[in-house]
Amino acid sequence: MPYIIVGAIVVLIFLYFLTTYNGLVTLRNKVRNQKSQIDVELKRRFDLIPNLVETVKGYANHEKTALEDVIKARNSYVTAGNNTAQALEADNVLTGALARLFALSESYPELKSNTNFMNLQNELANIEQKIAYSRQFYNDSVYKLNNKAEMFPSNLVAGVFGFDKETFFEATDTEKENVKVSFN
Repeated sequence: MPYIIVGAIVVLIFLYFLTTYNGLVTLRNKVRNQKSQIDVELKRRFDLIPNLVETVKGYANHEKTALEDVIKARNSYVTAGNNTAQALEADNVLTGALARLFALSESYPELKSNTNFMNLQNELANIEQKIAYSRQFYNDSVYKLNNKAEMFPSNLVAGVFGFDKETFFEATDTEKENVKVSFN
């Protein structure tokens, strides 16, 4: 009889480890999937940027630094690869550079009324909404994974199998500030 009780306890512990491990794997894969969804939307945004820059170039040749900032920020994201921290920083820089680029349209009424520019701007706005949604979903997935990896007793399983905490997408201090544009 005591062997049956000990055997049942061992089976229950094994089942707990098994279900907890599988839950952690599911959450980790969900986080990875969400990160790739963000990458898909960012790639769409990056693919749009050369067209946008070419459209603006014709109207604002002397605003070269704004255009160069956009291109440099785009390239720094591409070189970040799988480094989430570098990718976040590059994305934040790109967001600011795009805001400055769109502020140029206020100084160039012809550009502002250009159909191609307006279409690109609208498409970029739609992509930005999708990126924001993807980031929110990613952060929700990270929250669930990090909780499970840190809470007792599932943290024991997470520790044994090397489940690490993931990084949240967070706005930087520069993103939280209003963009100030001056052409003096």
